[in-house]
Amino acid sequence: MRCGDRLLIFDGGSGLRPLGNALMRNGQRLHFDLFYSHTHLDHIVGVPFFAPCYQAHSDIRFWAGHLKPDSGIEEVLRKMMQAPLFPVPLDIFAAKTKFRDFASGEELHPHPGITIRTGPLNHPGGATGYRVEYGGKAAAYITDTEHRPGHPDQNVLRLVDRADLMIYDATYTDEEYPSHHDWGHSTWQEAVRLAEAAQVKTLAIFHHDPDHDDAFMDRVAAEATAMRPGTIV
Repeated sequence: MRCGDRLLIFDGGSGLRPLGNALMRNGQRLHFDLFYSHTHLDHIVGVPFFAPCYQAHSDIRFWAGHLKPDSGIEEVLRKMMQAPLFPVPLDIFAAKTKFRDFASGEELHPHPGITIRTGPLNHPGGATGYRVEYGGKAAAYITDTEHRPGHPDQNVLRLVDRADLMIYDATYTDEEYPSHHDWGHSTWQEAVRLAEAAQVKTLAIFHHDPDHDDAFMDRVAAEATAMRPGTIV
């Protein structure tokens, strides 16, 4: 997410590798803030393969809001990058790195003109949702979180209220949800309901179940855009 000349990255799964390679090829300024929703493996596994981490002129700050007081983001990444899980330690990074832990609910100001509001999400082990405000615009990043049918999450509603863009966990469908209760994920239909309730301008649904093939996703896209035109799938 670009805010002027600043790049904010949200979560660090396997997609972090091609992103890093693209930034290196394009000669981008290698100063980033990486904000974690949580630190389950699928959201952190890309960090050891993020090329800017190995550049001395890189400046990277890692943020997490769900680990205090028992742990911290640096400790989690160090544990991942050690034997027998990984052959080289975190200390191999040549980049200038900083690790920032905060409590979900805090308001962050990572750079002048950028305000990030945070809030706790409903996910095993905890997770954090983000609302980025810059230049009179607002974008909300909400994953991994589980809704309770008929009871909209007030933490989520506060973060997405009248947002220009809402990016939301749509792992399942409403029909699939009962068999995945307490798994910590939501549905695309709940995303639409929240977007309508919060008067969101544009909805983007992601974090889809990997068992949903292209044909399934085409049906979701057709139904979601019919229910809320302009939805990004």
